[in-house]
Amino acid sequence: MPLIYKDPVVLVGGAPLAADIFDLVSARATFFVAADGGGDALLANGVIPDAVFGDMDSLTAAAKAAIPADRIHLVTEQDSTDFEKALRGIVAPLILAVGFTGARLDHELAALHGLVRFADRPVVLVGTEDVTVHLPAHMALHLPVGLRLSLFPLDEVTVGMAGLVWSFDALNLHPARQIGTSNEVSRPDVVLTSDGPGALLIVPLEAMDAVIAGLAAADFHSPHRCGSVKEGTPAATE
Repeated sequence: MPLIYKDPVVLVGGAPLAADIFDLVSARATFFVAADGGGDALLANGVIPDAVFGDMDSLTAAAKAAIPADRIHLVTEQDSTDFEKALRGIVAPLILAVGFTGARLDHELAALHGLVRFADRPVVLVGTEDVTVHLPAHMALHLPVGLRLSLFPLDEVTVGMAGLVWSFDALNLHPARQIGTSNEVSRPDVVLTSDGPGALLIVPLEAMDAVIAGLAAADFHSPHRCGSVKEGTPAATE
């Protein structure tokens, strides 16, 4: 069974973590979870993780010594990333994920892939410039006119969009044929839909709270997870 948190969680990865971004998400959450080497980042910010998930190939010996042993959840299977191991290991009303962008491109792409695998989870991937979420089946947003809004597909998916300069009742997106980047909000109330998992919503960091509010009332897709997990799901709950 996963760890269950009643309040929002900050999930920290091992990529560089800007102090202002950490402060931004910390003000909106109660619990702090790390994906492997993200435990070092939390300790560097004066926070002892409530839990750490991963294969522990990046968490330093010093961090392991500083974190209570019962909070470290070793997941040895190699069919998923540490980000996905952590998402699988926790349930929360909101997960603000930081430290997963801005470093290695392959790791960042893997994090985007993780958003699609866990299409039923309220996960906000927070970077220094943008926030990214998996597009739910239906999502209403209150956004400033002129704001940049992009939809990027990682799978073939049909989306609807109202309240944008380029709006469509049904637009087929495909990663190799049709993407939807650099659209623009034309009225404050925006409605987005998708007929299945696979599309990412990307907006500037300033819209994070609007995205959080939109996720709270969104209709999510059912889980869309690739492959199978062989072992290591934690049994503790909180």
